Amino acid sequence: MTRKTLCLLLLWLITFGSQASRPDRKLERQAAEVLRAQVLAQAAWALQQAPVTVTSSTSPRSAGGPHDFFSEGDYWWPDPANPTGPYIQRDGLTNPENFVAHRQAMIRFSRIIGALASAYQLTHDTQYVQHALVHLRAWFTDPATRMNPSLQYAQAIMGRFTGRGIGIIDTIQLMEVAQGVLVFKQAKAINSQDLTGIKDWFAQYLTWLTTHPYGKDEMNAANNHGTCWVMQVAAFARLTGNQQLLTFCRERYKTVLLPTQMAPNGSFPLETKRTKPYGYSLFNLDAMTMICQILSDKRENLWTYQTPDGRGIRRGIEYLYPYVADKQKWPFAKDVMYWDNWPVAQPFLIMGAVQFGNKDWFATWQRLEHAPEVEEVIRNLPVRNPLIWLNEN
Repeated sequence: MTRKTLCLLLLWLITFGSQASRPDRKLERQAAEVLRAQVLAQAAWALQQAPVTVTSSTSPRSAGGPHDFFSEGDYWWPDPANPTGPYIQRDGLTNPENFVAHRQAMIRFSRIIGALASAYQLTHDTQYVQHALVHLRAWFTDPATRMNPSLQYAQAIMGRFTGRGIGIIDTIQLMEVAQGVLVFKQAKAINSQDLTGIKDWFAQYLTWLTTHPYGKDEMNAANNHGTCWVMQVAAFARLTGNQQLLTFCRERYKTVLLPTQMAPNGSFPLETKRTKPYGYSLFNLDAMTMICQILSDKRENLWTYQTPDGRGIRRGIEYLYPYVADKQKWPFAKDVMYWDNWPVAQPFLIMGAVQFGNKDWFATWQRLEHAPEVEEVIRNLPVRNPLIWLNEN
């Protein structure tokens, strides 16, 4: 490398590299203004809600007890040739007869805490914290209603499995719960006894996620399931202060997720070959973006990390963005279900826009739907309250 080339490289790093690692605070403030009315309306709704935990409903098909989360594999159906036998798979097609009450309760819990934490961040009104604690206690510390800190009976399949590692993806809905607790903690608006109890629950769940065979299976999943394992473990480890797991998740993102899931052009081949290639690509990019948001700090910035051949989160967003701005340009097959319901205000748009100062991404995020009502979309959009994630790095 010549002296001139080295000088040009250093100039580029100073000019562009530093900008790429410095969030755009102006866009953060604009995001708050875009969402203010919606946040306050959702928080007003949340203030009227009583807790509903896993103990509020049961299924005779669950092998667990009343405190165990239970769900069933989405794409598994009765076999027409053997109606009472083991279910068979129809990939991409959701069986409407599956038990989903626990999943719906957890999504509702996530929406309530996310709304209350967002409103508290905007207003600093302690009524939002006090009501959030009613729900947090019900889910995590009240012996009568708490959920056991494991997912041993998630995404069961009739006649085949009482639970599977793949079911761990259901608890991505607890990410904004954990982040909401962090918002309250940082503002010193939550008492130490409640905080200890909540953190203990997440610490126990992290132990299960990292030691149980189901957790290990999900960690090693090759597609969005492996991404979501890292994403939620990172979120829960940050709440509990588990530095060892945070370091592990950073390394897994750099050495496993990017090299094995992202193609050199920024696409996700393991997702584009599925029956819902568009929705799964959005979902996986959202998850990888949130990994960067959660795990980046002053010592290590995953936003700017690239593999030797240039794969990184910015390339992933740049690849998918044109197909979010204009879905008709999508080069792969249409999703077999919910094609018309995507995209919405994807987290990767607002997080990426703020991180890289990209006003086009911000404008597209601003015009898309911020409060989707389709259950499948809500379920696959675990980050619905971007305000509680911004102003961090």
